[in-house]
Amino acid sequence: MNETIQEYFDALERLKSNQPINVPKNSKINNDTVALEARRKRDSNKKSREIFAELIEDINNISKEKNAEYDKLESKISKLQHSTKNYKEMYEKAINRELMYLERINELEKQSRKKNSLSVNNEIYGHVNQ
Repeated sequence: MNETIQEYFDALERLKSNQPINVPKNSKINNDTVALEARRKRDSNKKSREIFAELIEDINNISKEKNAEYDKLESKISKLQHSTKNYKEMYEKAINRELMYLERINELEKQSRKKNSLSVNNEIYGHVNQ
């Protein structure tokens, strides 16, 4: 096996074991990430080049396994983000309700003080006027 091809296979193994050197950990495994991990340009391991046939077949097989795990994690993250957003909305609605209740309580207290003040004044001045 030619040294260049071996570099691609080594890169694929590093990605498979989640020990990449040149791309972020937990990267999806595909032709481009294998090429980048092998320090090559994207799309350098083209399907049209017969020399890469075995490598591409291995990439496809491994990516099916690994990317299924990745997709499960992505789905779980998406559900958690949706749940977090939902709880945040419920929290904000609860805070708004509390603020409306506080505002209403303040209004009622003002009205109550005003009525109490008027009734006290009526008692005081009402008796004086009689």
